[in-house]
Amino acid sequence: MTGGAPPPRGAIQSEERVLLVDPKQRRYLVALRQHGAFHTHAGIVAHDDIIGRPEGSTVTGSTGRRFVVLRPTLADVVLKMPRGAQVIYPKDLGAILMAADIGPGMRVLEAGVGSGALSMALLRAGAEVVGYEVRDDFALRAEANVAAWVGEPAAYRVERRDVYDGIDEAGLDRIVLDLPEPARVIAPAERALRPGGILLAYLPTINQTAELRAALSRSAFGLAETSEVLRRTWHVEARSVRPDHRMVAHTGFLTTARLLVPAAGASDGSEAGASDGSEAGASDGSEAGASDGSARTGLDHGDHLDVLGHGEQVEGTQ
Repeated sequence: MTGGAPPPRGAIQSEERVLLVDPKQRRYLVALRQHGAFHTHAGIVAHDDIIGRPEGSTVTGSTGRRFVVLRPTLADVVLKMPRGAQVIYPKDLGAILMAADIGPGMRVLEAGVGSGALSMALLRAGAEVVGYEVRDDFALRAEANVAAWVGEPAAYRVERRDVYDGIDEAGLDRIVLDLPEPARVIAPAERALRPGGILLAYLPTINQTAELRAALSRSAFGLAETSEVLRRTWHVEARSVRPDHRMVAHTGFLTTARLLVPAAGASDGSEAGASDGSEAGASDGSEAGASDGSARTGLDHGDHLDVLGHGEQVEGTQ
């Protein structure tokens, strides 16, 4: 189920995975096989009662409990699949794909593959993915989960190695890190990424994120940005409309940066990403090391340019 593969349609077949949803919205991920059975505290559901039915049908278990049968979404699989490491939540997977601008044919290095949730999202977007994973048990789990989801040979391989020791790939479009110390990967990433390529790091704490941002400010990367995604669902029933009492709030911080080409004549980093805000004695940080990264891109505050790519201009353009 990669970027170019059509989704399954028609009647549900044996060997497919389906999602069973009971009246209390509890969800069960089931791999179908002929003459098999799914056992739950609410009774037994025969696989043969599901095979051959259209998606969205309702089946009845041995105790009369009804289950809606659906093909699972990627979010369903990520939350229900076997795991070793903690998975990245679906709300963050979508944000990562957009923040890193993942698209078909892009060459992506993923370091720290965990249980394979991010790998599956990257492949779904059409990327070619190589993973670095230091733990063999995590690598095996990720490979198994990806194979179960894709269902066909994918542009995916996992190498048992530590990304802190270096990156063999060159000309990468994107590097995505789910590691405790991504700052240690900045120097290898500068050599492995193509100019303009994007580095994205996913971190659980703001202290780790601050260390990464400090390291990025001393590197060839620019346009650094950090965000988090908070997801709140709503209870909507007749005239009772309110936010749900529980929400998936903080899970991780997403930090992105782009690899820039040093400005002509900048030999000591005093212009490109200087961390002390100085250029030829400038004391207010108005040019080099300006907080919006304008000096690092070679832009002047008076230039009219859509730097952010969504209709916003550089500060002071009006």
